[in-house]
Amino acid sequence: MRFERQFVFWIAAFLVLVGLLWLLREILLPFVAGAALAYLLDPLANRLTKRGLNRLFAALIILTGFVLVFAGLCMLIVPVLAHQLWAFINHIPGYVQTLQSILSDPNHPWLKGLVGSASGDEWSVGALVNKSVGYLTQLLPSLLTKGEALLSIFSLFVITPVVAFYLLCDWNRVVSAFDQLIPLPQRETVHGLVREIDTAISSYLHGQLTVCVILGCYYAFGLTLAGLSYGFLIGAVSGFLTFIPYVGSLTALIISFGVALAQFFPDWTRIIFVVGVVLVGQFLEGNVLAPKLVGESVGLHPVWLIFALLAFGYLFGFVGLLLAVPLAAAAGVLIRFALQRYRASPLYTGTRPS
Repeated sequence: MRFERQFVFWIAAFLVLVGLLWLLREILLPFVAGAALAYLLDPLANRLTKRGLNRLFAALIILTGFVLVFAGLCMLIVPVLAHQLWAFINHIPGYVQTLQSILSDPNHPWLKGLVGSASGDEWSVGALVNKSVGYLTQLLPSLLTKGEALLSIFSLFVITPVVAFYLLCDWNRVVSAFDQLIPLPQRETVHGLVREIDTAISSYLHGQLTVCVILGCYYAFGLTLAGLSYGFLIGAVSGFLTFIPYVGSLTALIISFGVALAQFFPDWTRIIFVVGVVLVGQFLEGNVLAPKLVGESVGLHPVWLIFALLAFGYLFGFVGLLLAVPLAAAAGVLIRFALQRYRASPLYTGTRPS
């Protein structure tokens, strides 16, 4: 009965938490982003405090430096990306027309078979691109006008640093306050689970963010040096999407190949060079960067991670994307713990407890 009461209590607490997140999803973004930022910067704050610096000043120095670096990068990169994005959208109809003419050329039937028929059916290149552009033109105004996920630019860029600063100052006290709520008989077990969850989350976040930055820079500069139009935009977006397994690499390959085909055809040397840049990036990601920086000990299977990102993104919008990785990591640890307890229980072994 004691175990059953505890089980019911934790299930009820979990359902209440999910319900609160769903009800407050429209205003959670700056707080979730601030908590994530404080979590990522807490190890640096601990290092500074161990060297004798006051926690308040350490948090102030770290957040000030982060905001300055972030603002500087935005001033340098955002105008370039915005300019290329606007130009790319304006050139999409021309690219579509060029691709359709190439695919309709009877001298290259293998291209038609590889990419698809351009005869005007619903799965032609033009139809697919038009549907995608139509979806984006409906989605982007919705995000900007309704603001249900983002709330406002002000809340994201002003409230988030404030939340991160206060949480970074009081991180140890917040952790200690939650620790005092854990029942004494289960405290040691919970501590072990929390340490395992923290290892999984921190390993994935720090490693995958580093992979995204490295690949984003590589794709952006590599495609630009290859002469691809809007290569910087394509590379930066692909690097950002690398956070989702396989999505970033597929985005870089498909879009780069399509733009290169429309831009350079029939110069196959330059087209192959562009594709080669992307393939080298994928090789580095799969064989060097991901194994070294993320590792296999994180415990987040790519399929499980993709499902979590899609599910939480669907339920909670952009906030769900921020919560997906930590919650997926926590769920993975708890599921492994539950399976371990199940295999040790009389229900699995068929023996009666002594």
